Amino acid sequence: MAEEVRQELSALAAIFCGPHEWEMLSCSETDGAVFRIHTTAEGLVGENVPLELAFHLPAGYPSCLPGISVNSEHLTRAQCATVKERLLGEAGKLLSEPMVHELVLWAQQNLRHVLSQPETPSSHEQCALPESTAADGGLWMTLLRLDHMRARTKYVKAVEKWASELRLTGRLMFMGKIILILLQGDRSNIKVPENFILNMNLFAFC
Repeated sequence: MAEEVRQELSALAAIFCGPHEWEMLSCSETDGAVFRIHTTAEGLVGENVPLELAFHLPAGYPSCLPGISVNSEHLTRAQCATVKERLLGEAGKLLSEPMVHELVLWAQQNLRHVLSQPETPSSHEQCALPESTAADGGLWMTLLRLDHMRARTKYVKAVEKWASELRLTGRLMFMGKIILILLQGDRSNIKVPENFILNMNLFAFC
């Protein structure tokens, strides 16, 4: 992990130092850093809307886009997908420099404007299958968070079999009660059935 990324993580932890504002999920030299920032932004009628912004900084960051997930109990899935799409657009303007704090500020300052725009059918489709808006093809990564795992040995073998059949590489990570599956491979081979959405929190990134 580059020194500038370590410095950015330290700065973010110092900035978002309030209760439950900062949550580091994983950090390694090979897989990068995965963390969540809990903040608020002004809604349509001036109310404070809680936002959970999850970021994955891959090994090539900041020369490549971070993975972003947006969640809020006060927003629909379509609205969350729209905010994520706009954040990825802003991230594209900030390549090669630390950008997470700028993206959080952008969300705080622009949420009301984003919510005031009518939702499009394409936004609903993106929410039904929570995938990035980038074009198909190329190397993709997806991070899955499992609520629980029964029959761990059988489950691990099944995941390894699926990954092998789809020519995916990845890692299964156990961090206390948190279970994460990181997958990497061709975009066309990384899909999540709709019936998984109720049981998993997913964010995909290119």
